[in-house]
Amino acid sequence: MSAPAEAPRVLVADDQPDVLQAVRLLLKAEGYRVETAGSPAAVARQLQEHDFDVVLLDLNYARDTTSGAEGMDLLRRIRAVHPTLPVVVMTAWGSVEGAVEAMRIGARDYVEKPWDNHRLLATLRAQVELGRALRTARHLEDQNRRLTDDAAPALAAESRAMRDVLAMVRRIAPSDASVLITGEHGTGKEVVARRLHAESARAGRPLVTVHAGGIATGVVESELFGHVKGAFTDARTERIGYFEAAHRGTLFLDEIGTMPMSLQAKLLRVLQTGEFQRVGSTTSRTADVRLISATNLDLHQEVAEGRFRGDLLYRINTVEIHVPALRERREDVPVLADHFLRGFAQRYGKRLQGYDSDAMRALLDYAWPGNVRELAHTVERAVLLAGGERVEAADLNLRPAATARGGGDALEGMPLEEVERHLIRKALDRHGGNVSHAAEALGISRSALYRRLEKHGLET
Repeated sequence: MSAPAEAPRVLVADDQPDVLQAVRLLLKAEGYRVETAGSPAAVARQLQEHDFDVVLLDLNYARDTTSGAEGMDLLRRIRAVHPTLPVVVMTAWGSVEGAVEAMRIGARDYVEKPWDNHRLLATLRAQVELGRALRTARHLEDQNRRLTDDAAPALAAESRAMRDVLAMVRRIAPSDASVLITGEHGTGKEVVARRLHAESARAGRPLVTVHAGGIATGVVESELFGHVKGAFTDARTERIGYFEAAHRGTLFLDEIGTMPMSLQAKLLRVLQTGEFQRVGSTTSRTADVRLISATNLDLHQEVAEGRFRGDLLYRINTVEIHVPALRERREDVPVLADHFLRGFAQRYGKRLQGYDSDAMRALLDYAWPGNVRELAHTVERAVLLAGGERVEAADLNLRPAATARGGGDALEGMPLEEVERHLIRKALDRHGGNVSHAAEALGISRSALYRRLEKHGLET
C-alpha cells in the first residue's frame, strides 16, 4: 500500500490582507498548506525557506498602479531560480494583455479577481500535479544525464558505423528537428535519445520517456494528453499528460510503431498545430516539445501495409538515425564489455581485472541476438559468477548455437530479417558478388534478390 501524497504547499502573494485571508481560508478547507507573502521581498524569503508546489502571484503591488511591472519582474526572478515551479498569476483588472505577457514570461495560468472558487481550485490542482510531474521529470533527467555521462562508452565509437551515429547526433542535437531512431531491440536507441537531449539547448528541461507499446490501448490518449475530472469512470481528478510534462523539453516516444491508428491522427494534429485537448475537455492547450521517436519496425513497410500513417512518418523522421546491431559492429564488443565489467564490479564489490583470452574470444564469436542489452546482462551474470581475478569463458555461459562463426545452428539466435540478410551475404560472398549466381543459389529470381538487397541496404 503506497503512502498518501503529502498535502500540497501553496504560496499566495498579494499586498491586500483581505485577499490573502480569503484565499487562505478557501485553500485550507481543501487540504492545502498555505503560506502568504505581502511583498516581492516576502516572496523571495518564503521561497528560500520552503519548497512549494505552486505560487499564486498577484501582478500589482504598488498602490494605484495597474501596470503589473513589479509583478512581472518578480515572475521573471521566480522562473530564473525555480524553473519547474508553476506560477499562477492574479490580476484584478481583467487585462488580457497582461495575462498573455505573464504567460509568455513563464506563468502557467492566470485567474481574474474576483475569482471563481471552482476555477481557482481546479487551476491550482492541475498546476500542483504539473509541478510535481516536472520535478520528477527533472530528477529523472538529472539521473539520465549522469547515466549518459557515466555510460558514454555504451555508444562505443570504435566501429565506423557507431562513429557515424555519434557524428550525426552531434550535428542535429542542437536543433529542434524531430528525430526517428531505428534499430533492433537492445541496440541502444534510448541511449541515443538521451544523448540527443543532453547535447541540445533543452538539456536543462525534462526528458520524458514514454514506451508507447507498454500503455494499455484504452488509456493511451489520457496518458499522452491528460484528462479532466469526470472524463471517464476512474477520472476522479484532473491529470496532465506526457506532453505537458515535457513542456520546453523533449518527449521520447519509444516503440512508436505500435501506436494505434486512431491515436496517430491525434499525434499528427499536435505536431502540425502544437495544440491538443485533454480527454473530456474542449479547451485547447499548447506544449513546446521536441519529439524523438524510436522503433524496431520498418515504418515504411508499415505504411505500405496500412498500419502506420504516411503523413505522420514524414513528421517524425525529419532526421533518421539507424543504430546498427551489435553483430554488425564487433569492434565495439570489447569496449562495451570492459565498460559493463567496471560498472558491475563496482556495484557488487568484486575485484576483477578483465577477461581471460578464452572469454574475450567467446564474446567476439557470439552473435548477440539481444544486442547491447544482452551483452550487459551477460557481463552482469559473469561478474556475479566469477571466482578469480578475471572473467572466464565458463562465467559467460554463452550458448554455442548462437555464435557468429558457427555452422547452420548459429541462425537460431538471429531475428528473421537478420537471417535473410546473413544468407544473402553468404551467397554473394560464395559467388564473388555475382547477383545472378547468388539468386540461383538462394532459389529466387534476380529481380527478387535486387529488391532484398535494397531492403537490407546491401551492396554487391
